[in-house]
Amino acid sequence: MRTARYVIIVAVILVVTGLRLWRRRRRRRTPKSERPIRLPRREWATGDVALVMGRELRERIRGRFYLVGTVIILIVVGAAIVIPVVRSSKTASETVGVVGTLPAATRTWLVAAAHDDGATARFVTFPTKARATASLRTGHIAFAIVHGGEIVVEDSFSPTDNSTIAQLVRAVATRLGDQRALAAAGLSTQQASILGHAQPLTVYALHHGTTKRIYATSLIGVILIFIMLSQYNTWLLVGVMEEKASRVVEVLLAAVRPVKLLSGKVLGIGLAAMLQASVVVTFALVLSQAIGSNLLRGAGPQEIFVTLGWLVLGYSLYCWLYAAAGSMAERQDQVQSLALPLSLPMIVGYVVSLTAASAATPSLVLRIFAYVPFTAPFAMPVLVGFGVVTWWQFATSVVLTLACTLAVARVATGIYRRAILRTGSRVRLRDVNTS
Repeated sequence: MRTARYVIIVAVILVVTGLRLWRRRRRRRTPKSERPIRLPRREWATGDVALVMGRELRERIRGRFYLVGTVIILIVVGAAIVIPVVRSSKTASETVGVVGTLPAATRTWLVAAAHDDGATARFVTFPTKARATASLRTGHIAFAIVHGGEIVVEDSFSPTDNSTIAQLVRAVATRLGDQRALAAAGLSTQQASILGHAQPLTVYALHHGTTKRIYATSLIGVILIFIMLSQYNTWLLVGVMEEKASRVVEVLLAAVRPVKLLSGKVLGIGLAAMLQASVVVTFALVLSQAIGSNLLRGAGPQEIFVTLGWLVLGYSLYCWLYAAAGSMAERQDQVQSLALPLSLPMIVGYVVSLTAASAATPSLVLRIFAYVPFTAPFAMPVLVGFGVVTWWQFATSVVLTLACTLAVARVATGIYRRAILRTGSRVRLRDVNTS
């Protein structure tokens, strides 16, 4: 493990050093007239960049497509949270497996406890613990009581889980623990002390460390990242292409330098994406808390911030590619041929991450994709949800993605500067390199 850590650290150092040397070498070979102009730091927050960024942000959030799309996403997220709660409230029926004997008084108490939680309880008897465990794995029973001294569930419950089944299991564990203490105690002081210190029965889980709610959160995070990246990068590509086709970019470039114009567009659309993502996440958390849904329970602030963080990193990487592709197109029919190759890494990373999150298994391919910059925005959040990533592994993936983003941004800016004013036909990549 230590050897792998040192290898990754050395690899990161070599990549960063190589990028710096390549940048210096290319800068020396590039004529001064074609070198990108470095702006003072204040001009990135004020001036032309801020004007372009504000223009893009206002156009996006005021557009009908943005507003309608936000409403549709909120409806879909709300339905995904509300429907399971409604269905569970209508058909809440918990089947309890029993191995051995269970007193009639305990059965009656358990039925009453389930009724208080808005559910009904019924019992199924099994001859052995193995048969009950098999039925538990297939989902035919909610939990199993083994000889009145052991409770077996499928997934462990987090301390904040207030679902019906979690509350019922805790109550049964406490009840059976009290009964076991009563059987061992009498009226003497010592035995009364035993009764006073009775502990709930140990609940044995077939799966430890992760729960289905974590898997659901990873699924939602991966889907959110894919939808956002696909939507806003396509907006960026189409927006650059439309400005070029309508000759509006010629007017803009008369007052704003290409690097400022491109940076403002990227930042403006990125802020619109983060605003929409923040609204969706806030709505999901508030609605889940209000109706008592356990879909997002077990997902702490870490998973939420990781998802939003990788959404920013993913957009920062892909936006430059889509902007450069938009500067090479001139008609709407050319957009698809340019967008498809750029979206292939996103599709592959999305499918692999979605499959791993659904199967609740961090595969080797997923672990590799977590360090590939073009697939890391999908793979790394899933690994964080599984809890199998250390801080230095997470930091390594972030550093690799940022280094790749800087390299891609430099190349994309050069392509945009050379291709945005070329009209008449689609600009080929080889034409940009030789111009």
